[in-house]
Amino acid sequence: MARIIKVLVVDDSAMVRQALTAVLESDPEIRVIATAPDPYVAAQKIAQQLPDVITLDVEMPRMDGITFLRKLMSQHPVPVVICSSLAQFGSDTVMRALESGAVDIIAKPALGVRDFLMEERLRIIDVVKGAAVARLKRLQVAARAQLRQSQEHLAEPRRGSSLVHGVPPKLNADVVLPPPPIGKAMVRTTERVVVVGASTGGTEALRSFLEVLPADSPGIVVVQHMPENFTASFAKRLDSLCRMDVKEAVSGDSVLRGRVLIAPGNRHTLLKRSGARYLVEVVHGELVSRHRPSVDVLFRSAATYAGSNAIGVIMTGMGDDGAHGMREMHVAGAFTLAQDEASCVVFGMPAEAIKLGGVDKVSPLDQLAHWVTKLDQTEDWMHVGKKR
Repeated sequence: MARIIKVLVVDDSAMVRQALTAVLESDPEIRVIATAPDPYVAAQKIAQQLPDVITLDVEMPRMDGITFLRKLMSQHPVPVVICSSLAQFGSDTVMRALESGAVDIIAKPALGVRDFLMEERLRIIDVVKGAAVARLKRLQVAARAQLRQSQEHLAEPRRGSSLVHGVPPKLNADVVLPPPPIGKAMVRTTERVVVVGASTGGTEALRSFLEVLPADSPGIVVVQHMPENFTASFAKRLDSLCRMDVKEAVSGDSVLRGRVLIAPGNRHTLLKRSGARYLVEVVHGELVSRHRPSVDVLFRSAATYAGSNAIGVIMTGMGDDGAHGMREMHVAGAFTLAQDEASCVVFGMPAEAIKLGGVDKVSPLDQLAHWVTKLDQTEDWMHVGKKR
């Protein structure tokens, strides 16, 4: 029998509390054990029964959500999902909530919240389930602000579609671009390119990975499951911390040494090649593995256009997005790296890639940057463990 996930809903709106409860309890593995209109009532509820996950609004009476979050993380760390209209705009306020230890975001609209919550039922349930398995490290959370954002966001479905009465089909990367041609992978050239995929816990993992890379590292393209309007703020923050330049990707951007391109939320990002130049294409399209942007789409494009010139990195995340694309990269001659279980917040995505046989090297998070630098300087990857 599956473990029941106990959830506390904290929101000053009675309508939101009621709607979120209905949405969450439509899944038999989730039970809302209590609701609270503000952090003071929430603290009383937590004292009575500790939940597995808390959904938390930011703007509330008596105490704002960020202050409550910081107090909670210093005393009783519990996975927290921010559910706020502020997230619609990628606000600095919500970014501070992520830095304070929140593991995910639900970006609810200011109007039409009830309909939104019902339409986004599957995404919200996935977010809460992802948060429930997140590993919270109490000492780290209490000691310093962390970016612990899981993005199992499934991107916005079309208005009018109802997810309550049926599960939409899980599409693969074929709906965006065809499989890479067999036996026609690009031969080795002088320039490497790195593609990275992450989800639950990925914001902190990406910070740790990118922060230590040299300024002249090969060009990097990143898909992190993240809401629309939030990737620009995320890229800006990484740019302030890293030696490489970091920006949100725009179609036509060149993939250059010393530059990191972050896929924008709710858009697929593909690696392309024009002559000797790598660039990105940002497109709409169907959800792939129920995500947009999808790691599988980025990885497949790397297999097609970079072949053995690419280095693939799959990081912490729930689900299997990226596993098939990493296998395609591996077959095309790329060197593929997966974050190990011990350093992952959620070992889902790396585990699935390993299971499919698409991973050349499993590495702790703190060694991934070392491997990228080493591979960039290595002519023959067979000498460093490339599987045939």
